[in-house]
Amino acid sequence: VQLQASGGGLVQSGGSLRLSCAASRNEYNILGGGWYRQAPGKQRELVAAVTSDGSPNYADSVKGRFIISKDANGKKLELQMNSLKVEDTAVYYCNADLKRVRNSMTRNHWGQGTEVTVSS
Repeated sequence: VQLQASGGGLVQSGGSLRLSCAASRNEYNILGGGWYRQAPGKQRELVAAVTSDGSPNYADSVKGRFIISKDANGKKLELQMNSLKVEDTAVYYCNADLKRVRNSMTRNHWGQGTEVTVSS
């Protein structure tokens, strides 16, 4: 099973993008997870996370602008990014605990990165 991320792209400053992440196989559910980003020359940092019960947590730099959500079926982990700034430019990665429905085995997974570029 893999985590598949989508939704990156090029947007002007002040614009919005929505990132989405899902398991590649339907027999897995997302328990909780987060979105990380890595800008050129910088370390990967946590942007937002959501627990299995839906409680969100945000980095100070994105509070009030980004919203993380997990759908009720546990199939998607999304990040709505509003009022984007040039400094939000980075490769964004999703990370999630995937639970296999059949045997309840849980494992942490990383998705492939999706690039977000915000132009001035």
